[in-house]
Amino acid sequence: MPEQHATAHGTTTPATAPTGDPTSSAPTASTAIVNIGTLVTNDPSLGSGPLGLIHDAAVVIDGGRIAWIGTHSETPPTDSHHDAGGRAVIPGFVDSHSHLLFAGDRTDEFNARMSGRPYTAGGIRTTVAATRRATDAQLAANLTALLTEMRRQGTTTVEVKSGYGLTAEHESRALRVAREHAEETTYLGAHVVPAEYAAAPDAYVARVTGPMLDACAPHARWIDVFCEEGAFDADQARAVLTAGRARGLLPRVHANQLTAGPGVRLAVELGAASADHCTHLTDADVDALAQGSTVATLLPGCEFSTRAPYPDARRLLDAGAVVALATDCNPGSSFTSSMPFCVAVAVREMGMTPDEALWSATAGGAAALRRADIGHLTPGARADLALLDAPSPSHLAYRPGVPLVAAVWQGGHRVA
Repeated sequence: MPEQHATAHGTTTPATAPTGDPTSSAPTASTAIVNIGTLVTNDPSLGSGPLGLIHDAAVVIDGGRIAWIGTHSETPPTDSHHDAGGRAVIPGFVDSHSHLLFAGDRTDEFNARMSGRPYTAGGIRTTVAATRRATDAQLAANLTALLTEMRRQGTTTVEVKSGYGLTAEHESRALRVAREHAEETTYLGAHVVPAEYAAAPDAYVARVTGPMLDACAPHARWIDVFCEEGAFDADQARAVLTAGRARGLLPRVHANQLTAGPGVRLAVELGAASADHCTHLTDADVDALAQGSTVATLLPGCEFSTRAPYPDARRLLDAGAVVALATDCNPGSSFTSSMPFCVAVAVREMGMTPDEALWSATAGGAAALRRADIGHLTPGARADLALLDAPSPSHLAYRPGVPLVAAVWQGGHRVA
């Protein structure tokens, strides 16, 4: 687990969130959350085990940040307090991979797949057509509804991709809408080759790396590409990511979802923040992830929804790779907004312990977004946290499907 730049009890260090942070209007009054049965800090130097657990704990929030953590009996005076009633508090989930900017519905495709027809990348084009027809208001309404769903389930940071417009006009408007509601936005013009360029994929890559990039770069922090058979090959993906990096966008890659292709090694070669999916890995892929700085982001909702083999998280963790979990929320292959669900599936199907899965869904997601201010509850961190209606965070996997999130604070504001 990578260092999270934590500090000792009671010490505050500055941590600046990126421009566009929706919680930047921080509350001015201090609040203590007291009588916490188990507090997950994600800093082993502050508590027991890899999650840095503190029992009978309290947290002080001031100015939208964590100002103090410690035992309940030592809580300093604050303007107000909230009694956790002996329940667990965890960092807010960090969902580092989602596709929330879309219109339309693909229930029929899901029903057909569950009847035996396998998923292919071509299904994306159905959503592209619906998204192009939608108004900005319709896209924003769907986005905010999904973000609200996520927040209710303890998610406080979400990465949102474009990728269902596939023209300069539609990709840039998607990112403009996303930027109004999410601080982490990703340009995914290279999601799939649209129908109008089916006979000339290289010409489409030229559009993605030229006028489309010009229109989208001002509204995104990241650039992504679906490097996969049926989407973009290694040379095309390298061209997309290199062009984006030249415009100041940071790379991430959809890699090795359907086949053991070149995506993971390309991600590591280019220093991408994350390689996402990682379902089909060779030994060389695992070694590359273990030796590099690229996070392996696993998306169990996708395998659940497509009946594909789950990625082997145990293999990655034992090799020393950093692993994140995310929902991949999208209308085709993983229409879940629930990080607790992904935690439970990762424990049941992917060889992760409950502690490892929780870390990957919080601090791991922060690492995949290269963020030091979220994913942990230590002094100076942004006050993003969830109160569970359970005495232990292990209940997230122990009680799958149960709505355990009782309250959520985002940037110090109680939002759910």
